[in-house]
Amino acid sequence: MEGFLGSVSSINDTINGIVWGVPMLVLIISTGVYMTFRTKFFQVRRAKHVNQETFMAIFTKRSVTKTKEEKSISQFQALSTALAATIGTGNIAGVATAITVGGPGAVFWMWISAFFGMMTNYSENVLGIYFRKKNKKGEWSGGPMYYLENGLKDKPGIGPLGKPLAVIFALFCMLASFGIGNMTQVNSIASALNGSFGIPNIATGIGVALIASLVIVGGIKRIGQVTERIVPFMALAYILGCLYIMVVNFSMVPEVFGYIFKGAFGIGAVAGGISGTMVKQAVTMGFKRGVFSNEAGLGSSVMVHSSSDVKEPVIQGMWGIFEVFFDTLIVCTLTAFVILSTGVLETGATGVPLVSEAFAHGLGGFAGEFVSLAILLFAFSTVLGWSFYGTKAAEYLFGTGFTIVYKVLFILFIVVGATMSLDLAWNISDTLNGLMAIPNLIGVLLLSGTVIKITRDYVDRIIEKKKTGKEPMLSAYAEINEQHSQEIAM
Repeated sequence: MEGFLGSVSSINDTINGIVWGVPMLVLIISTGVYMTFRTKFFQVRRAKHVNQETFMAIFTKRSVTKTKEEKSISQFQALSTALAATIGTGNIAGVATAITVGGPGAVFWMWISAFFGMMTNYSENVLGIYFRKKNKKGEWSGGPMYYLENGLKDKPGIGPLGKPLAVIFALFCMLASFGIGNMTQVNSIASALNGSFGIPNIATGIGVALIASLVIVGGIKRIGQVTERIVPFMALAYILGCLYIMVVNFSMVPEVFGYIFKGAFGIGAVAGGISGTMVKQAVTMGFKRGVFSNEAGLGSSVMVHSSSDVKEPVIQGMWGIFEVFFDTLIVCTLTAFVILSTGVLETGATGVPLVSEAFAHGLGGFAGEFVSLAILLFAFSTVLGWSFYGTKAAEYLFGTGFTIVYKVLFILFIVVGATMSLDLAWNISDTLNGLMAIPNLIGVLLLSGTVIKITRDYVDRIIEKKKTGKEPMLSAYAEINEQHSQEIAM
């Protein structure tokens, strides 16, 4: 068995190296750069409006947190489920791995990845809402497979590519849900609980599978209800823990910034020279772990954002901007500062043990339990979010009737993930992430003109309040879906 797993690992390493080579990283980042320039730095110029319509709206607009639609979820539930899927082990073990392999400079490239990734995620969500459709149950179904198929079909010369690209994306998404959204997360939970409390991995796998099944079988409404309670609590608790460590080590903050910027450009601390190898490692690990953390470019979170009751595509697009900002620029950055300000890199520890060592400087003996609890909540919520992504991909490929089969398989793989090799689980996840991103990014680039038209329409009508005399660009299928909903109700 070990020989077989070793062969699988070796083959996967080769594929992973090809998928996540320089061309792939260039494609992901350049898409974000392209959409940033095409929207004239929307995430910067419209930052105040984005904040008002997302974070501040949680406290000022009831319509953001509550929905009257039986088959939809609220904007806040959509964000919570998306964050549940993105705020996972990548924010703890992933950041630690990025720093140990790529050096402190990897953090800078994670920031760059997030800055441009905001507009990639924005574009995905705009297209997701614009091209979403209702399924036979009256639920919203959206995502790259729908904007690839329906958005590209009328494009001269490339129309025939839409359906095949949609199928490829859905297939890789369904497979990826077993990796990034299942095995890597559960493996981290099992390792953390075994290290802190001595709980056998198999017992953790069975326990998590049983609890997750109670939520997953209930569909998006139940997932949304659970995640909107878990995510704010776990995020606040983790942020407060990180801030406490930063206060304890406040004098190290300037030095930490020095580590990050010097490492980002390969400036040696002793010789003062520039190392190309250091830069390459920092860039590669920063981008890879950044993408793994916020998932901008994968086309994953757009599937849950498309289940929102929102009518304006740009509104949900702005939630995508906030999602990436919160996940990477806040949570991942705090983890990095905790690691770099406590000097634990010299211990030689990696992954979760490295983060535990860092928290031990401020929390003492409680550090292991705190990190284990954080991983448990982060990873479990990720499992819930990705179960929905995989369900939607399975629905697109095989119809709504197949979704129960997918859910059973997904739950069984939770047990498998608890007992498998962590390195193999991470490598499989990286590979499938890259394979998912390719068709999605092709769609975003080819449909960038649609994103721009929808954005300009919204800016003119809502932000600048111009009287254009034109019909609002809301949803491409709003009228059809409204009629479909009435037929279902009858």
